[in-house]
Amino acid sequence: MRVGVLTGGASAERTVAFAGAAQIVEALRGRGHTVTVVDTVTGLLGPADERRLLTTAVGREPPAVAELDERERAMLSNGLASLPAVRDADVLFLCLHAGRGEGGTLQAVLDVIGVPYTGSGALASALAMDKDLAKRLFRAAGVPVPAWFMAPPPVAPEDVTTALGWPVIVKPSNMGSSVGMSLVRNAEGLDAAVTLARAYDAEVMAEQFVPGRELTVGVLGDVPLPVGEIIPKHELFDYECKYTPGMSEEIFPAKVDTTLARQLQELALTAHRALKLGGYSRVDFRLSPEGDIFCLEANTLPGMTRTSLLPQAARAAGIEFPELCERICRLAGGGNSGSARGG
Repeated sequence: MRVGVLTGGASAERTVAFAGAAQIVEALRGRGHTVTVVDTVTGLLGPADERRLLTTAVGREPPAVAELDERERAMLSNGLASLPAVRDADVLFLCLHAGRGEGGTLQAVLDVIGVPYTGSGALASALAMDKDLAKRLFRAAGVPVPAWFMAPPPVAPEDVTTALGWPVIVKPSNMGSSVGMSLVRNAEGLDAAVTLARAYDAEVMAEQFVPGRELTVGVLGDVPLPVGEIIPKHELFDYECKYTPGMSEEIFPAKVDTTLARQLQELALTAHRALKLGGYSRVDFRLSPEGDIFCLEANTLPGMTRTSLLPQAARAAGIEFPELCERICRLAGGGNSGSARGG
């Protein structure tokens, strides 16, 4: 199978994407597939570029990528379709996070090119990336979500007090990996949190903070994987905890009773379907001390290093990482909603 891995990108999660791509490329080549790698900013990566960029080191802070934005625009509008690694692939494995790579723009371009790709289609990708719209669809489908409102500038502390209470989560509406997210305990920290979030997205969300356990459920095809629990060193599962070894404990399968596990899996599948997601996803939850479940978000292109949450969930189901990568490729080629030829 000829696989083109599309990675990198111009979002703040660029290094996260490269870290996942490094593992995907190794796994698929180890299974005998012909794999080429394309950065959606710079184009086809040669062997030297692969050695330089495809590393597992992510860093404690998101990289600065503003200077890459126009180059990615040019690549998507003019360069991508001309690359044999893209045009002649049997399947394109998308390993990108946030920005155009996860938010539907790249998927729309690939729909025009006509090559099957992994993950969800353009509409589903855009819906999932927009946290406000995703929450509305979850709520309509019966999936419980924390209270929230979109925050036009300036954000009034009295609005937070009335609608959400303190503490509150402030985050960009269209971003992942907890980039730009803050836990704000009182009115004094609100302006700084909004400023930070607005550095990554014009739309800012203020969301009820739900204390309790952090749980996650992967979906592969149309089947939920075992529930996992994340116990971060910080109060939130933030960027540093996600990508710094030793900063979180991840338990697969989670130590929850069978009834709760099934309920979480059903809600994950409902959320997956509500957004019309395809191929695979990961849905994140909070379980309050009172036992109430709240869905936080759905990830259409979840992390794909060997130690990322979805691969750990798959391993708990008896699916090792190379097989997981192959299954994801086969789902893209099977005409589901995640492929370029799907509905």
